[in-house]
Formats: sequence, structure tokens, C-alpha cells
Amino acid sequence: MTDAVSAAPRRRARDAEATQRAILDAAIDAFSRSGYDGASTRDIAREAGIDPRLISRYFGSKEALFAQAVEHTYRHPLMMVPGHNRAVAAALLSDAPLEQAKGLLLTIRSAGNERAVEIMRDHLERHYQRQLADALPGPDPVTRAALLIAICTGVQMQRNVLRNRALQHGGTDAVVDQLAAALDVIGSGQRPSPA
Repeated sequence: MTDAVSAAPRRRARDAEATQRAILDAAIDAFSRSGYDGASTRDIAREAGIDPRLISRYFGSKEALFAQAVEHTYRHPLMMVPGHNRAVAAALLSDAPLEQAKGLLLTIRSAGNERAVEIMRDHLERHYQRQLADALPGPDPVTRAALLIAICTGVQMQRNVLRNRALQHGGTDAVVDQLAAALDVIGSGQRPSPA
């Protein structure tokens, strides 16, 4: 009897975690597909296979759910270290993993909503930009971190969203080397030598 009683709270905890995960996955899909304004909590609930009231129970609001979707989508940022950016450059010039592509689409499609922009910007500045700035040597690391993130976002957009034909076949060694060198120069804080 005690085994059955103690198993019930564990099962409910697992069920609650599974429900939260299903809601979050459905929200990421919906925000990636329709943006913040176009994704409704009813649609998210339907996709997650749950009652819409559970979104409020687990996340509080659509805004809080969006913040969690942003947090989850951008939880594995690319870290750049001067002199060691070849792997980062190669990753940027290859096919984006599905989750990363969803993050780009979520960002683009939600950019028309000022509150969504604030949530995305705050998350980026508070987490990725600060972490990257802390790792950069030289002057003004916060601005250089923001510039590195902008370059990475631009490459990913060109490669994976706009499908720029020049970047579609991945990076040749020369292109990867050029991008890595650009990341290294900005990351190091040193001025490039004149040509």
C-alpha cells in the first residue's frame, strides 16, 4: 500500500513535468510559426493536447510562456574565444539544427511586438552577451560581444532563413577561415593590421 501511495506523487510530478514540456514544445513551435502575436494560447494548448487553463497554471501567462520559450530556445549559445573560432565559423556555415532554426524564426516572427522584443533583448543581454563579454579580452567587451552576436545572427539568417545561395553549400575551408578570422579580430579587441 505504501508503495502505491508513494508512487502517486512521483507519477504526478512526472506527469506535471511532461505536461510543462509538451506546452513549452508546442509554444516554441507556435511562436516559430506565427510569432508572438499570431500564436494563441488556445492553439498552443491544442497542439500540446492539454486544457488551455494549464498554460496559466504552469506558466502564468502567454508572456511568461514566451519568456520560457526564448530561454529554452537560446540555452546553448555559441561561445567565441579569440584564436579558437574555427569551429564556431564552421557551425555557423552549416545547416542549423532544427531547434536553432526555430529560434531564428521565433525571433523574426515576434519582432513586431515590442514586449516580445524586450523579452528577447533582455534575455540576450542578461545571459549570452554578458557571458561572452566576460570571456573577451581587451577594451569594451560588451560592445564587441554584441557585435559578435550580430555577426553570428546575420550569418545564420543568410544561411538558414534567407538561404543565400553563396552560403548554401556550407563553408569551404577558405570561407570558414575568413569568418573565423573576422570573429577573432573582433573578439580580441585588437585593430586589424592595414592591408
